[in-house]
Amino acid sequence: MPTASHSPAAPYKKSLALLASLFFMWGFITVINNTLLPHLRSVFDLNYTQTTLIESVWFIAYGVMGMPSAFLIERIGYKNALIVGLAVMAIGAAGMVPAAQIPSYGVTLFALFIIASGITLLQVAANPYVAVIGPPESAESRLTLVQAFNSMGTFFAPYFGGYLILSRTVGGNALAGTEISLEQRLADAHATQLPYILVAVVLVILALIIWRAKLPTLGASTRRANAEERKHLSLWSHRNLVFGIPAIFIYLIAEIGVANLFINFAILPEIAGITPAQAANYLVLLWGGMMVGRFAGAFIMRVFPADRTLAVFALFSMVVMIGAATLHGPAAMWCLVLVGLGHSIMFPTIFALGIKGLGPLTEEGSGLLITAIAGGALVVAQGWLADTIGLQNSFWLTVVCEVYIIFYALWGSRPTDVQEPEVLA
Repeated sequence: MPTASHSPAAPYKKSLALLASLFFMWGFITVINNTLLPHLRSVFDLNYTQTTLIESVWFIAYGVMGMPSAFLIERIGYKNALIVGLAVMAIGAAGMVPAAQIPSYGVTLFALFIIASGITLLQVAANPYVAVIGPPESAESRLTLVQAFNSMGTFFAPYFGGYLILSRTVGGNALAGTEISLEQRLADAHATQLPYILVAVVLVILALIIWRAKLPTLGASTRRANAEERKHLSLWSHRNLVFGIPAIFIYLIAEIGVANLFINFAILPEIAGITPAQAANYLVLLWGGMMVGRFAGAFIMRVFPADRTLAVFALFSMVVMIGAATLHGPAAMWCLVLVGLGHSIMFPTIFALGIKGLGPLTEEGSGLLITAIAGGALVVAQGWLADTIGLQNSFWLTVVCEVYIIFYALWGSRPTDVQEPEVLA
């Protein structure tokens, strides 16, 4: 029976490639929201708080479904969990069709919650799988590399959403402050139907492919420790996990706040003064920076320690966010573009550092870290700040988030109470 210390290159190459397609898909769907939000803001005439509440509902699903997903995986196994997750996402994507036809703000929120619930299940299953499928010392590099395909999905999504949603609507081609009639808003609402129909079809196809695929299963030591073992093991004795949970939570506030408010920020007259459709093209560069950063980071961490690499990327992110909060004109917009590069390695590196040394507790630790993705729900707090003190000043919240990531990289990520590495069967 192969162990986690063996190279995954030969036996697990196909499995990793298949998992990479899942990472691509959930990144793609998540970032469609970045083009969906300014669209819905126009359709339903929302303020920033109401707009960011849409994304908050998306991330509330992680908080609600994170640990239930871990328990479900224990009962049905990783492969079946991936299939169920894709099926749930397809149902949610299909639900966006009646939401657009009505149109209904409430039904839209519900459909997005269903999609996010499916993604949560995929995240809880796929992230620890990739982390333990090869040598423990290269877990951060391996997970960052596969997460690069997630960023590839985020790179193409703005093109997809910009072309099929924003460019086909009146609101998507209007400058900030332009009045749009009720009839035009209703017509714009229908633009989301085709993109989500296409997404639902692709998700069903992926579920069928995984159903027929042969994926290696995690060995007994990666399953929940039995009651007797649990008496001697505690998740809370692992400093890297204890500080890693808020690190994921806080990082998501930073990433989602920047991405979701990017288009609204870029179209301001005092920043770039462009249309939402044009701003979507610059959003592509932000996600492109994340993709490039993850591919580069995967190789950098083969030479330099993951915690030090994380600290450098976080410091860079803090500097450019200070620029976004203080500069004017296109320079401020370009600072937001550059933060994609700084944010690139944060999630996979924090995740891998957080589960390092958990041994048989890896599955539960993964569930807690994925639950912490609910931090993205607090983007509504940045929406409230934008309404209260101005959109640009709201980015000081992101600066504070970067400071915590630096702290985690330099001290909080150091493992304690290290357990034996997991075994693959």
